Amino acid sequence: QVQLVESGGGLVQAGGSLRLSCAASGSIFSINSMGWYRQAPGKQRGLVATITRGGSSSYADSVKGRFTISGDVPKNTVYLQMNSLKPEDTAVYYCNANILRPRPFQSPSAMDYWGTGTLVTVSS
Repeated sequence: QVQLVESGGGLVQAGGSLRLSCAASGSIFSINSMGWYRQAPGKQRGLVATITRGGSSSYADSVKGRFTISGDVPKNTVYLQMNSLKPEDTAVYYCNANILRPRPFQSPSAMDYWGTGTLVTVSS
C-alpha cells in the first residue's frame, strides 16, 4: 500500500506564510508527479500546484507569485510554501501523487493517491 502524510496546516493571519509538507511511503517504484489541491467550503476541489519528477511545475492562476511547490525526490516528499496568504486561500489542502507501484512479473502500474487533507485557515 501507499500512504501520503500531510503536515503544516494551521491558522494564520492574512499576509502570513505557511509551509505544507507531504511524504509518500509504502510500495513505491517511482513517483511521476506530486501536487496540492484544495477544497473550500461549498466549492469543488481544485488544483493548486503540481511538480513532476523532472522538476517541472505548474500553478493555479490564483496562487502564482505567492505559492512555491518543491520536491525532495530521495525523500518522496513535496512541499508547498505559501506566502502572502489571503482569506480566500482558506481551504482543506490535499496532497496528490501519481505513483508507479511494482507488480510481480509485470510492468509497474501508475495510480493516483490522495492524502487525508490538512486545514489552512487565513483570518482577515
